[in-house]
Amino acid sequence: MALCAKSYLQRFCYDGFLEESSSYSFSSDLLPSLGANINQSIKLRKFMISPYDPRYRAWQMFLVFLVIYSAWICPFELAFLRYLPTKLFWVENILNSFFAIDIIVTFFVAFLDRKSYLLIDDPKRIAARYLSSWFIFDILSTAPFQAISLFFRGSGNNLGFKILNMLRLWRLRRVSSLFSRLEKDIRFNYFWTRCTKLILVTLFAVHCAGCFNYLIADRYPNPRRTWIGAVMPNFRSESLWTRYVTAIYWSITTLTTTGYGDLHAENSREMLVDIFYMLFNLGLTAYLIGNMTNLVVHGTSRTRNFRDTIQAASEFAARNQLPQRIKDQMLSHICLRFKTEGLKQQETLNDLPKGIHSSIAYYLFFPIVQQVYLFHGVSFKFLYQLVTEMQAEYFPPREDVILQNEASADLYLLVSGAVDLRSTIGGNERFCERLAAGEVFGEIGILCCMPQPFTASTVELSQILRLSSTTFMNMIKENTEDGNTIMNNLLQKLKLEQRSFPGIDENGPQILDNKFKRENQSMDDKMGNNKGINLDQGVNIVKINDSNWSPKSQENTISRKKATESDQEPIQQPMCLKVIIHMLSRKSRSTREETGKLVNLPGSMGELLEIASQKFTGHQPIKVVNQDNAEIDDIAVIRDGDHLYLLET
Repeated sequence: MALCAKSYLQRFCYDGFLEESSSYSFSSDLLPSLGANINQSIKLRKFMISPYDPRYRAWQMFLVFLVIYSAWICPFELAFLRYLPTKLFWVENILNSFFAIDIIVTFFVAFLDRKSYLLIDDPKRIAARYLSSWFIFDILSTAPFQAISLFFRGSGNNLGFKILNMLRLWRLRRVSSLFSRLEKDIRFNYFWTRCTKLILVTLFAVHCAGCFNYLIADRYPNPRRTWIGAVMPNFRSESLWTRYVTAIYWSITTLTTTGYGDLHAENSREMLVDIFYMLFNLGLTAYLIGNMTNLVVHGTSRTRNFRDTIQAASEFAARNQLPQRIKDQMLSHICLRFKTEGLKQQETLNDLPKGIHSSIAYYLFFPIVQQVYLFHGVSFKFLYQLVTEMQAEYFPPREDVILQNEASADLYLLVSGAVDLRSTIGGNERFCERLAAGEVFGEIGILCCMPQPFTASTVELSQILRLSSTTFMNMIKENTEDGNTIMNNLLQKLKLEQRSFPGIDENGPQILDNKFKRENQSMDDKMGNNKGINLDQGVNIVKINDSNWSPKSQENTISRKKATESDQEPIQQPMCLKVIIHMLSRKSRSTREETGKLVNLPGSMGELLEIASQKFTGHQPIKVVNQDNAEIDDIAVIRDGDHLYLLET
């Protein structure tokens, strides 16, 4: 086998078109085995044909149209044409010649081995497989019984050859395979494909039943004692069109169980035919109703579930006596979710590989994200990582996206619509700002590690990008320079807009900026060349006012090494982290004091031990260990909120 570089998408679309009318039908191409190169084609032996060759598929599609004609003409000839016209006789033989050619071609078509999933191009194996499967049926369905009957016309065997000619209906398996492929073809609507198949099955059953029932009447010795002769005594002298329409009329009324009674069985032969036909109708009707019911129910199940959810939400609100505003938000959210579920946007993205997902997210969200003030000056790499982690959500009008003083869990970016920011101070709700498309909210709570300072409510239908705070902070830690840029952008934001936010202390941004610079310089002196940004606890605004619009009073370490031409003395500032210290007994290190002491972390280990001796009277600790019983020698490795255990010996 020779491999050649060929676009798999091109092969997938083009090769599958001719036979299956589908650019993306999964039955139209051979998938490679695991580990094999997907951009490959298989070179078969000389004179062998691939079943996926477009020319062979065009030939198969041509034969399907001939099969449809054969399926209609065979019962019609049997019932209504005692003698086949010359023109129709030659048409039949020409059609048979095409199917005879297909039998010969089949011996040169490779087949797919279902065990090894490989194309078999060995002529002997192909011939053995074909001869042991469909070869006999194809021969019988192609044999020219009409021409053979000319040699036996005088012996009265013409009807027998016409019945043998019905073997051509075996060709219908090609139509069945065609519809099986069309149902998997995404270019065609599945509902209408199934409906077309069911309609064709019904019409074919009606056509065959009408032809067979007319054949019984036409061959009965007493024409007047037949179902058609009772209303048309000289029905044989009627036009072919009248007789055919009458037969189809009887077949339709019987199939639909209407049964007007104007055409009914008159002899035992017709009664037997009617009995078997009505039994057949039971199965056919069940098949049709079952399939149509399945199609209709599948289309309405979402609506039924939606109405059930609305009913359950309304009952929940009434049972718990929720305010009308909250009830309206619940129902609006459910209605919007029902509409967006039809789009299946997030489900589609989640089912795609990471690379395709990232490309789509970059195309859709990158132009918006790069315009956000918070990300001005950050690297392209950081923005690319950012957009791939964002999820788009829709919010109905007057829905609360975040509430004031709730935990900071997500960062929100407004794509379309509008959002109002409101704050409650002293029991009075105040309007702060209206955000438009391209603006961000929730960032202050995340970066300052504080409860959300505002309540954000949508004004109209809004599309919002949501980013988890955990993901956002992890990305900042991995991209320290970009993290510093983001913090600087936030500082500038607080400086410029502090008067627009009634909860912010007017000196808060300056204090935040000064602490940011001092800690950079202090950490550069301590850490040397190690660059990092610690934002686990956010940025601290020291002064807290009555509105609680300030971060936690925990200090954070933000460092960035700056290269300068002149040496400067680093400004040493005491760390304002808080730790809990415990005193261990001299006799047993496993025995702890009942309560610990919450203290500010000093600047050195000596100061810490001195503070401990003052807090625990009568003890002189000389060592500090953590919860894992690891000795601590450097004050810089202690984090905010750590539990420290002091040892005397």
